Amino acid sequence: MRFLGNIEAKADAKGRVFLPAVFRKELQAFCEERLVLRKDIFQPCLVLYPESVWNEQIDILRQRLNRWNKDEWQLFRQFVSDVEPVALDGNGRFLIPKRYMKLANIEQTVKFIGIDDTIEIWNAETANEPFMEPNAFGEELQQIMSRENNYDE
Repeated sequence: MRFLGNIEAKADAKGRVFLPAVFRKELQAFCEERLVLRKDIFQPCLVLYPESVWNEQIDILRQRLNRWNKDEWQLFRQFVSDVEPVALDGNGRFLIPKRYMKLANIEQTVKFIGIDDTIEIWNAETANEPFMEPNAFGEELQQIMSRENNYDE
């Protein structure tokens, strides 16, 4: 599953927003009906995970943590406790809870950005700014792409 695109949308007064059709089609192609919404760890945006992707990420994290280590279990608890199950209505809309809108500084206009197997939801103004300076982006990408990759995930 690969989400591609950068699509602007508007939330209504209740916080409901249409998931862009291109993303809904990708979910349907993989028979994904349920999503999980979480505030991003590093950035002021929200992340929509298809349920299978969320479950895979939870399994990976759990495998790396020791349940009997208090600090590690607190980290796991923090990661999984503040999520919101998301269901699309018949029109392809879902509700972004107000607390999440505050966390991501979202007012009315949002930008959906396909990021591989997840979808990020940004305040449209923030998402219009470059995430990195162009020169820094080029240099960092060159370094990453020219090194030998031994990562499995």
